[in-house]
Amino acid sequence: MTGHEIIVVDGVAPTERGRARGHALRADLPAAVDLYFDLFRTVGIDEATVCSDAERITDVIGRWDSRYVDEIVGVADGAGLDPWRVMAVNARTEILAQALGSRPGECSTIGCVPETGAPFGIQTWDWHQELDPFWHLHDVRGTTHAYVGLTEHGMLGKIGVNSAGLGLFFNILGHRDDAPAGVPVHVLAAAVLGTAGSVAEALEVLRGAPIRTSGAFTLLDPTTAVCAELSPRGVTVLSQRGGYLPHTNHFLDARNTPFEKPGLYDPDSQERLQLITSRLVRYPTPEQAVDLIPYLQSDPGQPQLCCTPAPGAVFGQRWATLATVLLEPEHRRARILAGTPLQARDGNWNTVETTQVAAR
Repeated sequence: MTGHEIIVVDGVAPTERGRARGHALRADLPAAVDLYFDLFRTVGIDEATVCSDAERITDVIGRWDSRYVDEIVGVADGAGLDPWRVMAVNARTEILAQALGSRPGECSTIGCVPETGAPFGIQTWDWHQELDPFWHLHDVRGTTHAYVGLTEHGMLGKIGVNSAGLGLFFNILGHRDDAPAGVPVHVLAAAVLGTAGSVAEALEVLRGAPIRTSGAFTLLDPTTAVCAELSPRGVTVLSQRGGYLPHTNHFLDARNTPFEKPGLYDPDSQERLQLITSRLVRYPTPEQAVDLIPYLQSDPGQPQLCCTPAPGAVFGQRWATLATVLLEPEHRRARILAGTPLQARDGNWNTVETTQVAAR
């Protein structure tokens, strides 16, 4: 597999879907896993700790819903890897929550709820530049609802939209009590997209899961949009204000803000959100998802909505906007650009749609 191609993941059983994913990624997944283990070491997390965390998280997922353990084991089998190493990649957010002295660059999201018509939105996905070769588009079938979108090699889910018209954007947050002891947020994303047919059903899935790390899932269906902030304290729901749901990488719910992990995303996250919020007031009202692209463009000297590595930055600090994603749940469609919103005019957008409903 080369480039950011689309892979089809199909199968009645979770293990079958996992093997299909692992087989499709067999040429590149070992290198992606090795690079993640290099990253863990770079930020001060040794292999013994990663192994212990992966085993603990496997037990947690198994007690919650063993289908996702079966699917991850299938991925490992299809790619010829040890299951615990693939589990560690799916749990990379939880494991990296222990990193010392790491100040990550992260993502910016805008959900839009127009006065008439269905919600839509945009997100930048910011991550380590070295991991840019190791993500792909996927078309997942055989789950209750088929889904399409973007994910990293070996991970079951991330950003996407399903055949019921439910879309999910994904931002990482930082809570003082974050620990590698719950269902990984990337597994939760796959569970939501694969089983929930509406925003209400998505919230049920999240509230029923043991969560020990933090994130913001902006959820959109053809009639509703909310942002679910996840943390070790539970799930809180933010409603749209003025027709928008902007989010970066700090908590917006007052019940969580006192527990924000200090020095992780601040002040960058607050500055990005302030810039976005000012544009929501000043810019023309968007009528469709592509109209939101200018809202997430940034130039040198502005808060980095379009993230580029700092000169001289080393591995572990080379943050970059790897992709820009538009979701249109009404049309069961995701548009994905490998690059920043500044590259939107010249870049080639990949459009993925899903219509298959495979209720079982």
